[in-house]
Amino acid sequence: MKNKNKIKVLIVDDSATVREFLKKIINDDPDLEVIETASNPYFAAKKISKETPDVITLDIDMPRMDGITFLKKIMKQHPIPVVMISSLTENNSKLVLKAIDYGAVEVINKPTNLKEFLNESTVLICDKIKAAMAVKNQNNLLKFKSVSKKLSVDVIIAKKKIKNIQLTNKVIIIGASTGGTMAITNILRQLPQNSPPIVIVQHMPKNFTTAFAKRLNSICNIEVTEASNNEEIKKGKAIIAHGDFHLLINKINLKYYVQLKKGELVNRHRPSVDVLFRSAAQTLGKNAIGIILTGMGDDGAKSLLEMKEAGAFTIAQDEESSVVFGMPRKAIELDPTIKILPINQIASFIINFKK
Repeated sequence: MKNKNKIKVLIVDDSATVREFLKKIINDDPDLEVIETASNPYFAAKKISKETPDVITLDIDMPRMDGITFLKKIMKQHPIPVVMISSLTENNSKLVLKAIDYGAVEVINKPTNLKEFLNESTVLICDKIKAAMAVKNQNNLLKFKSVSKKLSVDVIIAKKKIKNIQLTNKVIIIGASTGGTMAITNILRQLPQNSPPIVIVQHMPKNFTTAFAKRLNSICNIEVTEASNNEEIKKGKAIIAHGDFHLLINKINLKYYVQLKKGELVNRHRPSVDVLFRSAAQTLGKNAIGIILTGMGDDGAKSLLEMKEAGAFTIAQDEESSVVFGMPRKAIELDPTIKILPINQIASFIINFKK
């Protein structure tokens, strides 16, 4: 018997093995329930007509009709939150970005070797489905039961007293999750070539961050790169965290560099916004502007307050322009004095910022 309080999921994937694997890990989560599976979009359409799911997981590569074509049809005929599932290839990574343009809200790495698939990845899959549901229920975010550990930023970077930091040029520090690819694109496309340096964590799997950075680099005035270890943070450049690595900031003399670091998931994410924000608080202090954008959960909120306490100026995206007002909401609850801005005003605020 179906539970009305659970999120109803439809799995669409041509691989029977993957369908069964996803079905098991989704059904193991107390908040989720697979109501149907389908081997291709035609079967999926028939099943949707009988019972509408809350969320669809959708493979990209399928016979008869690919996932992107089906996604466009869904969004035109019967909009349902969609989580794209893709194998890690360069071409598929580009297609996933197209899927996000067409309305997909999240992306998951498709498991290839199920025996070696890590437990932390099953947690991420369930969290992505819940984030997609949160988009649907924006005004009534569900309170999910957590069945996995949720480690704090302390496991990667310990909290310490901030020393007096010499004033240098501002560095823009941005954190985002669900809906963040669109929000980040909105900001970066408005910035001039001589914009302040920018460091970004967007919750996104490895390879997809590579494609995201390449696409932004092709459409923005500034240079956009996926982070590499010890890459210099400099004017006119945005560095996006490498998927599957935490991103920290180091200072050598008067120059700043990014550092990639493996380690536990923080707030069930790697990269974690909290890790970047705490590192910015300790390394940049008053030389930073911290910005928290759309996303489910609270990753980044506590460490954004640490940035504020270290002298940084902090901004939260407003509710109306957020796809999911989870992360910004939590930041505002912790610091009611934070600057709240719609997404289309953040770039101009950065350009004209004076303190």
